[in-house]
Amino acid sequence: MAGDGRVVMTEGLCKEYLEGAASVRALREVSLSVARGEMVAIMGPSGSGKTTLLNLLGCVDSPTRGRYWLDGEDTSRMGDRALSRVRNERIGFVFQTFNLLPRLTALKNVKLPMVYSGKRGSRQAPRQALERVGLAERMHHRPSQLSGGEQQRVAIARALVMQPSILLADEPTGNLDSRSGEEIMLIFQRLNREGATMLLVTHDPRVAQHATRIVEMRDGRVIADRPVTDRLDAEQLLAAMPAPEPEDDAAEAEVP
Repeated sequence: MAGDGRVVMTEGLCKEYLEGAASVRALREVSLSVARGEMVAIMGPSGSGKTTLLNLLGCVDSPTRGRYWLDGEDTSRMGDRALSRVRNERIGFVFQTFNLLPRLTALKNVKLPMVYSGKRGSRQAPRQALERVGLAERMHHRPSQLSGGEQQRVAIARALVMQPSILLADEPTGNLDSRSGEEIMLIFQRLNREGATMLLVTHDPRVAQHATRIVEMRDGRVIADRPVTDRLDAEQLLAAMPAPEPEDDAAEAEVP
């Protein structure tokens, strides 16, 4: 399977939880593949299994049954230490709530995966990741000095710094206004055009239309899987929006 162009492949993934004496089937026989360079949106109502699937693909949780290959390696056969390494080095996570450490600057937040991995890597990698998301001038600001959209950019840079095999994003625009959300989708589309493989969970059909493919879920199953033929272009949409209001000068203060 390695080298066949598929970054993700699952076979009959199932996930069951116990609630008291009852068993809840959150995921039912999900078989899915994601090719290198795809940008896939997973859609579905609350309780459809989309977040459960994302957790399994992120090796945050383990399936009850089924198998999952990442870059040709069977993660279902890995122990805890190997899975921890995969999460840190080969999967980039972007969360709805940013999950930045408030006392650290943007630059130090982006460095964290390198610190946790124990690998030195390039000293320039965190700076380069922030430059890729347009925050070269704000890398020494703390989260409280950044807008919501800028905090999400820091989170994306943090996800990129280890050069992961895949980016996983859970409702990445959910806490943002329309313009900030579109700016995040512009970054995702640019990264995708550069070759990044990504999978994002969203409840918003408009956000999903920025992807190259949409997977729909209901009751723990995949019910539709289709390419996006009328893909939205974030750059064009941003150009048609009103100009942003000037930023508050107080937010520009650098960390001493």
